[in-house]
Amino acid sequence: MPGGRLTQQERQQIASGLADGLAYAEIARRLDRPTSTITREVMRNGGPTAYRADLAHRATERRAHRRKRIQPRGQGAPVRGHGRDDEAVREYEEEFTTLFMRQGVPKMTARVLTCLFITDAGSLTAAELVRRLEVSPASVSKAVAFLEDQGLIRRERDERRREHYFVDDDVWYQSTIASARGVAQVAETARQGVSVLGPGTRAAARLENIARFSDFISESILRAAEQAREVLYTKPEENPGDTAVSGSDRG
Repeated sequence: MPGGRLTQQERQQIASGLADGLAYAEIARRLDRPTSTITREVMRNGGPTAYRADLAHRATERRAHRRKRIQPRGQGAPVRGHGRDDEAVREYEEEFTTLFMRQGVPKMTARVLTCLFITDAGSLTAAELVRRLEVSPASVSKAVAFLEDQGLIRRERDERRREHYFVDDDVWYQSTIASARGVAQVAETARQGVSVLGPGTRAAARLENIARFSDFISESILRAAEQAREVLYTKPEENPGDTAVSGSDRG
């Protein structure tokens, strides 16, 4: 039986096998791997109902990278601007990106959004994103288009006609408002179904309950977002060096 780590292609086959309802032993047989290998792989990455090949592969890469970076006590990781531990920043970036991926955000989109979030300037050009993430311009362009469509970032051109991508300080507020409006649309569409399916029917009653619930949730989110924006917003301390991209950001 072959040894070594599972490849990304093998993980995709595991995910397909789980989706088809195959037993661990059958998946192992098809991959020519021990059943115990498949069992450990699935259980440490969300279990049979939540296993995702891309997240499992990313988690394995992170663990391997972390082991390579382990240093003897007394030898701290390199420290850059603002007194930040560069390795800790990189680890945090990986964690934040994985969180977005678990919520359904595509991998490259999650990487771009995280990169903008942890940049002090809150702004990067396409060329800077390509260099930092070590990906193609096309990959960045696609991710940026998705984020802009969702209202999570905005773009501006400078005097040299270079495009800069920004995350505003209230980006999470804007995202929450967009989410609340989406829930309100669910309520509106569900209520339309009441008249289509006939008042008094079980289907109509079900849709009316969905509409009422969604209305309540949407209105509650909107009120909470407005209140939080007024009360909880934190302004960063003014620092002359913050106008430029910090040296502690990922390079």
